[in-house]
Amino acid sequence: MPQIRLTTPLTNEVVEKLRIGQRVLLNGVLYTARDAAHKKMVELLDRGEKLPIPLEGQVIYYVGPSPAKPGRVIGSAGPTTSGRMDPYAPRLIALGLKGMIGKGKRSPEVIKAIKQYKAVYFAAVGGAAALLARAIKSCRVVAYPELGPEAIHELIVEDFPVIVVNDVLGADLYDEGVKIYAGR
Repeated sequence: MPQIRLTTPLTNEVVEKLRIGQRVLLNGVLYTARDAAHKKMVELLDRGEKLPIPLEGQVIYYVGPSPAKPGRVIGSAGPTTSGRMDPYAPRLIALGLKGMIGKGKRSPEVIKAIKQYKAVYFAAVGGAAALLARAIKSCRVVAYPELGPEAIHELIVEDFPVIVVNDVLGADLYDEGVKIYAGR
């Protein structure tokens, strides 16, 4: 299966064509956010305040990057477990978030929001953090610096490798993979 090269922000038309198992190379802006940043964003929304980053068409990478070594843009940048963001993700998806990158399964509520609002969940390969960091060309903190590595960063990426795990049809690569392996 050939790799698909996409540039953020993503549109409904682009996301609607993606299917589980497809390999994608992302280019453009990704934002980082883990559970502490997600909690802060939802608290802002609850107070009727503006978010510190745009959501429309954007992709959030669930990562807390390690500090950059001399001469590098970023340290290791491997995905964190996505389930910790599940309580917050449906609300952000409803506001226009088009993609999320992490590892592990998503809740039924997140998959429902992915289908309803035309979004996609990508997996990045855990254990390949140093390799993933090579695709990151710049990194700057844009919100919540007090959270350290869990601050929201803006990343500029070139050919950042991910795999479609949940698509707009509600398909789940993890479930399908188990069926294929089991011979069903």
